[in-house]
Amino acid sequence: QKVTLSESSQAKKSQHAEEAIFYMNCRAAYLTVLKSSLENIKSKEQLSLVLQQAGRNPSQKTVNKYWTSQTTTLNFDDFCTILKKEKPATKTELLEAFGKIDTNNTGYILHDELYKILTTRGEKMTRDEVSTITKQADFNCSGKLDYNKFCDLYMTTSEQCCKTAREKLEVDSRLRQQQFGSQAETSSEGITLPVSKPSPRVSRKTDHKLAPTKGDSRTPSRPSSALSCKASISTTISVGANSNRNTKLIEPDTIKEWQCAQSKGCFYLEEDGEIISHKYKLHLPQRSTVCITIKPLNVRQVEGKYCHWLSVDTALYILKENETQENLQLVSFTEQQNKEMYGWKGELGSGIYWLLPFTTGCRLKKVKTQITGEAKLVYRGEDGELALTKEFRATLLDIFETIDLDGNGLLSLEEYNFFELRTSGEKCDEEAWAVCKENFDMKKNELTRQGFMDLNLMEANDREGDPSDLWVTLLSLGYNKALEMTEACPFVIDIYAEKCKPRIKAIYLESESWQLNRAICKSVVNKGEAKVMDGCENIIIYTYKAGRRITSVIENKSENKVIIHVNNEQSKNCLSNRGLAVFAVEVAPKSMMVSQHVMPLNEQEEWLYNCVHSLL
Repeated sequence: QKVTLSESSQAKKSQHAEEAIFYMNCRAAYLTVLKSSLENIKSKEQLSLVLQQAGRNPSQKTVNKYWTSQTTTLNFDDFCTILKKEKPATKTELLEAFGKIDTNNTGYILHDELYKILTTRGEKMTRDEVSTITKQADFNCSGKLDYNKFCDLYMTTSEQCCKTAREKLEVDSRLRQQQFGSQAETSSEGITLPVSKPSPRVSRKTDHKLAPTKGDSRTPSRPSSALSCKASISTTISVGANSNRNTKLIEPDTIKEWQCAQSKGCFYLEEDGEIISHKYKLHLPQRSTVCITIKPLNVRQVEGKYCHWLSVDTALYILKENETQENLQLVSFTEQQNKEMYGWKGELGSGIYWLLPFTTGCRLKKVKTQITGEAKLVYRGEDGELALTKEFRATLLDIFETIDLDGNGLLSLEEYNFFELRTSGEKCDEEAWAVCKENFDMKKNELTRQGFMDLNLMEANDREGDPSDLWVTLLSLGYNKALEMTEACPFVIDIYAEKCKPRIKAIYLESESWQLNRAICKSVVNKGEAKVMDGCENIIIYTYKAGRRITSVIENKSENKVIIHVNNEQSKNCLSNRGLAVFAVEVAPKSMMVSQHVMPLNEQEEWLYNCVHSLL
């Protein structure tokens, strides 16, 4: 036991040391570009530059993932979170990429071939930019690029960037002594809000301080020396099996006379665990009572196979657009539940509304599954021609069903571009769409199912039967190598209006925005139970149960950032989006943030939510 404890202690020290080095590198890179860690990143260009100083080489697609159409600034905490997700490229990875071009394994790539690839594929470079590479004597000779030498120089340059930033930080003691924001992984969820008046629903409760747990090897998400709890507060909610699965939500068959609009969409799970989805605009020409619902889309089900996505929780936040797109006001959200459907019914005035889909991430998360063999996508017939397998054709029909957002059985250019953005990061312009029209089956300038099939067959033919590109598409859409959709959840939104024809349109496909996070926090604060930490009036924990999920929000009204320790070890039959029973979060001054979302692990059994929030 002593040996085990010693090894555990050494492992913790090693982890803390690694985290300390990571945050030092974060600070060094940040202060190479910005004057202070309190200063925010204000543009894509600044974000790209700071990432480069940290030894990364971000593509435009990577930058766009973190700097969306709704991003105005990113702070130091956001930057730390991004760096944790974006690992630096290794020499092995670079050599593998070049090896796919150098199929003969010569160690060289002809300049003409390099020009062709870099100016026509992916994020296209200009000829002058490629010339800058090919003119470097260090790794070019006789019209060829020695990519092994190029990779060596790339790695050296990347390391030198980090080293230079660290040296600058060490020399300048003034910079080294600055406050560097929070270091919690979850800090990107924190959103600054106006200081609100104490809620009339706030209850004061004195709880025992959190006792240390024996044998617990988990550590909070930031480096810390001694952990001590100044104050703590406990929340307990007991829920029966299948409780609140059927609340009073008006079903569509009772409002057949109302006018309806529908759109499909999808939650996609990224490699780093982040979830992206479609975002929508709803237009109501006049004031009307409306019923808005969202539920997982029930596409083709293979007999005997479990459809994982049907158990994923969904929600929809309704925000009113005022003078500007940035100034959105929370109207309500779908809190009523009927089986897998969540809905809201109420009156909305005329105007533009944003519909922001949301899932907690409790059920849609990375899972390791044993796959016995890779599914076959293409084969050669007796005539030697390539054809799609029956299994792959069925999967493509499911994909078509999902990306056909308006459900008319055809893909418009807008719908197809959402598919392209997800799978390749690029868009198809009008000229390229005209070429598609000449080569593939279309109706009314929209791609048919058969046209979509033929498009994928052409891709297979372009690679002479190599399914690599097809797998890239499938994996980005949430499928595994057994053609099972495990990392995506298609959904369908229905809007019924009593007095007018509603119109809904998908606008973006992106990750959770600060507006969605703010809406979640506001909904919990408005409807949940609030508890003030005894002896710490500025820390309030809000807890709200909607259907089969519980959400807690931490509000910090003080002038200083605080670290909150969260312990769920006494909970039973619970699933947290954090994936940990014990963790710590850092809350910025005058702000609030989501602590966690919790759902039952098994809905057929009773579940107990018992959470202790402690101030460290």
